[in-house]
Amino acid sequence: MSEVWKPSVTVAAIIERGGRFLMVEEHSAGGLRINQPAGHLEPGESLIEAAAREALEESAHIFTPTALVGTYLSRNVSSSRGGLSVTYLRFAFAGTVGEPLERALDEGILRVLWMTREELAACAERHRSPLVLRCVDDYLAGQRAPLELVHTDPSAIGPVADQ
Repeated sequence: MSEVWKPSVTVAAIIERGGRFLMVEEHSAGGLRINQPAGHLEPGESLIEAAAREALEESAHIFTPTALVGTYLSRNVSSSRGGLSVTYLRFAFAGTVGEPLERALDEGILRVLWMTREELAACAERHRSPLVLRCVDDYLAGQRAPLELVHTDPSAIGPVADQ
């Protein structure tokens, strides 16, 4: 019997204000890491909803996606998955953000940071993924696609039926 290949679908919020990017410092099996507010797509939600949810949970900021910056495929060895090689399919969104809300950050998130591109590049060894800087560079290059390119069929939204 062959194994089904299932890349992990993730979303990331690329949030820029005044030349600084909203980043989170988070605990990981490899130590403290820097990442955009990002995480896994959950059952019953669209990619756009997932990006807004992850930004709120990880940064306490309400994020409204306005454009797709890019889609990215990467693979790394996951210490949280027993050293298995995991392939990630990341959808990065640009958008608008409000002021932070009074709420706790997601478990594992130490703090929110506002960093310049240069500050991010200077700590690349602490990035959660090589996609962190790539997404920022694509954003700075003006790479944007309309959200209409990100379609969610109604069958993917709402409660997940038992199989």
